[in-house]
Amino acid sequence: MSGTTLKDAKLFINGEYVDAMSGETFDTINPATNEKLASVANASEHDVQKTAEVAQKTFESGVWSKMSADDRAKILCKMSDLVMERVEELAMVETLDVGKPIKESLGFDIPRAAQNLRFFAEMAKYVNHEHYDKGNYLSYAKYAPAGVTSLIIPWNLPFMQMTWKASAALAAGNTVIVKPASYTPLSAVMLGEIANEAGLPPGVLNIITGPGSTVGTAMTTHPYVRRISFVGETTTGKTIMKNAASQLIPVSLELGGKSANIVFEDADLDEAVAGSIEAIFRNQGEICLAGSRLLVQESVYEAFLDKFTAAVSKIKVGDPLDPATDMGALVSASHLATVDQYVQIGLAEGAKLAAGGKRVAGMDKGNFYEPTVFYDVDNRMRIAQEEIFGPVLVVIPFKTEEDAIRIANDSIYGLAGVVWTNDLRRAHRVAAQVDAGLLWINCWYVRDLRTPFGGSKASGIGREGGRHSFEFYTEAKTITMKC
Repeated sequence: MSGTTLKDAKLFINGEYVDAMSGETFDTINPATNEKLASVANASEHDVQKTAEVAQKTFESGVWSKMSADDRAKILCKMSDLVMERVEELAMVETLDVGKPIKESLGFDIPRAAQNLRFFAEMAKYVNHEHYDKGNYLSYAKYAPAGVTSLIIPWNLPFMQMTWKASAALAAGNTVIVKPASYTPLSAVMLGEIANEAGLPPGVLNIITGPGSTVGTAMTTHPYVRRISFVGETTTGKTIMKNAASQLIPVSLELGGKSANIVFEDADLDEAVAGSIEAIFRNQGEICLAGSRLLVQESVYEAFLDKFTAAVSKIKVGDPLDPATDMGALVSASHLATVDQYVQIGLAEGAKLAAGGKRVAGMDKGNFYEPTVFYDVDNRMRIAQEEIFGPVLVVIPFKTEEDAIRIANDSIYGLAGVVWTNDLRRAHRVAAQVDAGLLWINCWYVRDLRTPFGGSKASGIGREGGRHSFEFYTEAKTITMKC
């Protein structure tokens, strides 16, 4: 696959594309070739200060915050339409920048981004307002936009995650500052063009690129910021929470995961194999919801492992732009090195390899790693406890239902989980007892945007989705009057 150069990315502030104040840039790299894709504006805390002032002034002007929900919805729905008009272009940029297969970008990520914008735009028109009568008094609650909102987006699903956060914050009437990850900024900055074409007032949506150590810190400590939403790894989440505490800024944190994917002996094994393949190797395993710990009941352990490894051997790793590719390139050479280091740790710990365990032969120019399966893993091993965020699965046997629940909960994380069984009572019992914010039964990654999304323990704080998003991105005010 030859290198491709895209349009350089600038900061999007107050409805215009501008250079960083310093004039500095950094390169974004194609993971499939490790060649430069584009130059990206390298913002500093001074750019954040300028952007925060723009966002605050725009918020106070009421041009967006006091606009009716119906009128805001029209603009956001127009943005949704424009995303779909440019779906092929956006998918191409997403695939080149992230390294993911084009069939995922084109078939899921970008269409889901358009859905995010339309869903929250429409829902904002029907947010419930409370009122209560008590004797001669009437109390009612109004939900007002919170103000300037900082959104810090991960590199694995940049455009979809950006719209998931921004659409709700915008629909609620806030002004927004977005920082996409430095690894994958290109699709995110394109949302500025779409916002302008749709008629979003200048200063409502602002997009700045640069390092988390400076830009991210400034976005999470600025006194104008009234909400912070972050998706990323747990250590950074803790830092953001500490930063936000200095200004008492409410935070929503969706962090790491090491989710248990539990297969019981009465499950449809073919269905469980197909779903479990998707749960770990989609997006090269670079997904927080990955079912990276596969727990299989001993009575079907060998049969399941045979079926699973046979299915893994059919996964096509290759050029992300090839529609037949199932798994593309890892986001960076350094991340590939981290993934490979975990594989070496697993081997040293005594885990056995059923598949993979090395770079893809003949594709050394890019960051391609084989889909990797460890079996006979002990849950106390590092590869079972630490988030690898790559195409590495650990398979752990269990004896009983109680054993499965114990192993599933023996983790600092609590983001998601899957239960494969044809016993309805067991399904509900186990799902209720696994410590996680999201549980699927006989499926994976099915999302209804009305439902709460988030994790427990080291997987995060807070919930977004449906009314939960509007509760986070608004301030509730109670007004009581004598009748």
